[in-house]
Amino acid sequence: MEAATVVDKLSAIPQGARMIAAAKQLDNVWLVGGAVRDLLLGVEPRELDVVVEGPIDELLEALGGESQRFERFGTATVTSEGARFDIARTRSESYAHPGALPDVSPSTIEEDLARRDFTINAIAVRLADGSVRSNPRSLDDLAGGLLRVLHPGSFVDDPTRLWRCARYAARLGFQVEPETAALAAAALPGAVSGERLGHELRLALREPSPTALFTILEDLNAGALVEGFDPRPGSLDSALDLLGEQGSAPLTTLAACCAGVELDLLTRWLNFLQFSAEDRDCVLVASRWVTGEPLRNAQSRSAIAAAARGAPLEAVALAGGENARLWLSELRHVGLKITGDDLIAAGVERGPMVGDALNHALDKTLDQVIADRSEQLNTALEFLNRSSQ
Repeated sequence: MEAATVVDKLSAIPQGARMIAAAKQLDNVWLVGGAVRDLLLGVEPRELDVVVEGPIDELLEALGGESQRFERFGTATVTSEGARFDIARTRSESYAHPGALPDVSPSTIEEDLARRDFTINAIAVRLADGSVRSNPRSLDDLAGGLLRVLHPGSFVDDPTRLWRCARYAARLGFQVEPETAALAAAALPGAVSGERLGHELRLALREPSPTALFTILEDLNAGALVEGFDPRPGSLDSALDLLGEQGSAPLTTLAACCAGVELDLLTRWLNFLQFSAEDRDCVLVASRWVTGEPLRNAQSRSAIAAAARGAPLEAVALAGGENARLWLSELRHVGLKITGDDLIAAGVERGPMVGDALNHALDKTLDQVIADRSEQLNTALEFLNRSSQ
């Protein structure tokens, strides 16, 4: 595997060409980590991680654009002409306790590579001349499709590496080498903040195959997922097909996986992971939607609407069946061409009966008994007239 070709491959990417142009007069700028890994595998990188041996100011100036600096970690984000670059000073890391955020200090490129998670991410290419630095096993492991941690305390220092290990294995089709698998099995996955674990879960849900990732994660460490979590729920594929481009595929996936998690436990877990109240409630409702059976059993278009109305789209998709498909594709878009103001203008007094009349007209519209505005208005007024007798 020819690591020296990375600069040539990078130059074919617009963002990469701009970074090379900015770094060509500097001999201390290195492309590192996942960007190098992906370029060597023939995949366009999702992001470009660049480190500088020494102060990053010259590179920031050469790139131009707007930069945001994070002094604690010696990093900066540059946005220029629609492109985003993540820049960091080479650093070493130490951990005050397992799972803590690292304390950082300036270092050489070799020390920077030694702090990384897996050998396949411990490769650096200098942009000025294409020279390579790497862990002794990095290129062989990359060629062999192996995931190997750099030292025995890797999962102790940062338990979120369990999630990254599963993510790389699922995305790249790599195998976890035996010693790393043993270290993963012995790790304490919860020895880290809920915010960081929640971030890893959200990243997992955006992967091409979250269920494959969850299966690998469960195999790596039995305690990494909440009790009752099903990595491969049977209802998921059909639900995602029903959902299409509507709603949230990640939340639908999570809800399907959590259908067997006890409700109070699921609520506490999602709160610990710092899900927003809206996303948490969507998962809670969709994972055990009690009106799913009425929706499946509904015999008319208006009955389908009555069962599905007010429920998250994700819950309807997980309920499944042709009634769910009809609601998602058509019925939820059906509305009235009249409002309460039209009834009041026709002499109806304000009050709760106005809403009842509108709902009655909507049911008749859903059932295709009526269609245009005048029919809806007459139907609503007739309903109110009968109700007053």
